[in-house]
Amino acid sequence: MGTKKPNGKSGAKAGKPKKRKISPEVYEAEIFRLQTEFVKLQEWVRHTGARVVIVFEGRDAAGKGGTIKRITEYLSPRIARIAALPAPSDRERGQWYYQRYIAQLPAKGEIVLFDRSWYNRAGVEKVMGFCTPQEHSLFLRQTPIFEQMLIEDGVLLRKYWFSVSDDEQLRRFKSRLNDPVRQWKLSPMDLESVYRWEDYSRAKDEMMVHTDTAASPWYVVESDIKKHARLNMMAHLLSTLEYEDVEHSKVELPERPVLSGNYQRPPRELSKYVDDHVVALMGDAE
Repeated sequence: MGTKKPNGKSGAKAGKPKKRKISPEVYEAEIFRLQTEFVKLQEWVRHTGARVVIVFEGRDAAGKGGTIKRITEYLSPRIARIAALPAPSDRERGQWYYQRYIAQLPAKGEIVLFDRSWYNRAGVEKVMGFCTPQEHSLFLRQTPIFEQMLIEDGVLLRKYWFSVSDDEQLRRFKSRLNDPVRQWKLSPMDLESVYRWEDYSRAKDEMMVHTDTAASPWYVVESDIKKHARLNMMAHLLSTLEYEDVEHSKVELPERPVLSGNYQRPPRELSKYVDDHVVALMGDAE
């Protein structure tokens, strides 16, 4: 994250040249190529019965959701599932902490993408006081054991931390204020993350010390440029999984049957058709 300088600027940003951005044409070509590879991965998972868990963590507005959206865009929701759990209910608060996350784990032939995960306890719960210091300490001790159990049982676990600078995070928050399709992404909890930047940084550093293990490492994605972050994360994830092409049984379309001519469609008046909204739009444009 970089240490704070007296002028309030992050040390990691001091004197850093502005990064050149990928062209739209190259980005679109590469994102489609990677999405094609994810379809191949999906078919390999389905064919082999592999179980894949991908954990997405990081700062608010770091680009996790956009990356998940691009990964799953062409995948079957029956195979690739997104787990984005709400705040725990009263009953769930009385369970073993990991219990509600275990219920989301994949069966054979499934991929689960955790849009935030059990690491809520290491971040927002720790910083906002939603858990006790004892519960937080227990989490840091138990999580490597929990993840080791998953790995030993054959789960392919990958963990990604999306890292965004404080300036860029604030810019993204501001852009959401008057955006009618993204206002829902901005909550009072998000704004708290601006004021508690250093608290979240300390919590993240402590989390890394305890849970960045040889068996279950964290991979950090620099996400100040969203398109770069998506491509980098997707390419890296694919490189860590030893999947291969799976042969499909070829499907051939049959010849169109000759119609008997005895069938007649019911009159249109008997059905409720959707209004032709497009015609109204085209009329306004003329």
